[in-house]
Amino acid sequence: MPFIHDDFLLQSAAARELYHGFAKDEPILDYHCHLPPKDVAENREFKNLFEIWLEGDHYKWRAMRANGVAEPFVTGNATPFEKFEAWAKTVPYTLRNPLYHWTHLELSRYFGIEDILDGASAKSIWDRANEQLPGLRAHDILGKFKVRALCTTDDPIDDLGYHKAIAASGLATKVLPAYRPDKALTVHDPANFNAWTAKLEAAANIEIRNFNAFLDALSNRHDYFHTMGSRISDHGLNSAFSEPCSHEDAANIFDRARNHHAADPHEHAQFASYLMLHFGRLDAAKGWTKQLHLGARRSNNTRMFRQVGPDTGFDSIGDWPQIDNVARYMDQLDQEGRLPKMILYNLNPADNYAFATVIGNFQDGTTPGKIQFGSGWWFLDQKEAMEWQINALSNCGLLSRFVGMLTDSRSFLSYPRHEYFRRTLCNMLGADIEKGELPRNVELVGGMVRNICYSNADAYFQLP
Repeated sequence: MPFIHDDFLLQSAAARELYHGFAKDEPILDYHCHLPPKDVAENREFKNLFEIWLEGDHYKWRAMRANGVAEPFVTGNATPFEKFEAWAKTVPYTLRNPLYHWTHLELSRYFGIEDILDGASAKSIWDRANEQLPGLRAHDILGKFKVRALCTTDDPIDDLGYHKAIAASGLATKVLPAYRPDKALTVHDPANFNAWTAKLEAAANIEIRNFNAFLDALSNRHDYFHTMGSRISDHGLNSAFSEPCSHEDAANIFDRARNHHAADPHEHAQFASYLMLHFGRLDAAKGWTKQLHLGARRSNNTRMFRQVGPDTGFDSIGDWPQIDNVARYMDQLDQEGRLPKMILYNLNPADNYAFATVIGNFQDGTTPGKIQFGSGWWFLDQKEAMEWQINALSNCGLLSRFVGMLTDSRSFLSYPRHEYFRRTLCNMLGADIEKGELPRNVELVGGMVRNICYSNADAYFQLP
């Protein structure tokens, strides 16, 4: 029997019945990912297994470094096969790391390769996979995994030209932008803030002479994203912002930044808090969903940041206080009657129960599961942490209303993560059935599984 077999991770008869009968064939709504719209628009054909599998994959890069692989074979100037071979030789050392599961799921699901990857099998797998890549262009992959819709992550200054091309291409998968205005908050870094504001000015065709014009330009781009099908915004923050800040104070901080004076930490928190309320109001007015990805400590290694830049595998879980700020932020919007649908993603498992309970404070009867405790992400998108998140949500809220898994990935080879999540979910629920903790009513429990896999997200996001 191959390592990845039909009943992989399914440890009971009930789990197998749930997965094969209710989860396996559901389509995917990938409501948060980092796939490059350019690759979709151009229906990219990947030249080799390195391009489709290792290019930009900082999960694998971290493992390779931990295995003693030198940087030229990770992000440097080694050849594509040399980098792939270095990864293949690392794979046996990833036992009990989710990468071991993901690697062999991806080889199986994309290429039909059931061999175990290691240094000895590297060349054979490289050759067999590369032969299949002409039939695994970007559009082929989206069709193969029944991706009904995906939402990319886009800066407000983006003209969304690739999204226009995708919309005109006849691609069956909807590919929609998501509004991520994090750079609008960076008054503590005037050089980058002013460079970005100049680009915002051009994108919105609004001369930004003052703070009001800045807000108008951000609103203008939000309107434009809406016309392009966007129904989701996203923010990647250390923690939520909730410092009191008047319009006058925010304007003064803005003016100082425009004159190249960096905001101090308190001023930055004030300005960011004001803008986050502005963004929340924009989302609420249009019926969008706001996503808050909270708790990543980014670019820890200064030397490597200078050498290879951000998003290269030198980030980790942060330990900032989370709940006071996020609760105050939601409460401010709720008091105004302008709290949008919201998904909170937690990166520190120590805060799981706090997140699972805080969402219950702001459910208002307008939308089932209006405030969501998002799926495990980044360091928590593996089996154990998925179980932690599912257990916390189950105990403190309504798992039945959960909008399920997302890829949060830059790789077209990440869609088996949905299968991984579904198998984990069904295994947990199957165990509950076998223990008598859930009724042996497969239609009842299976209906919940089917909804979590796809239908809940489809109803919740209301994508055009």
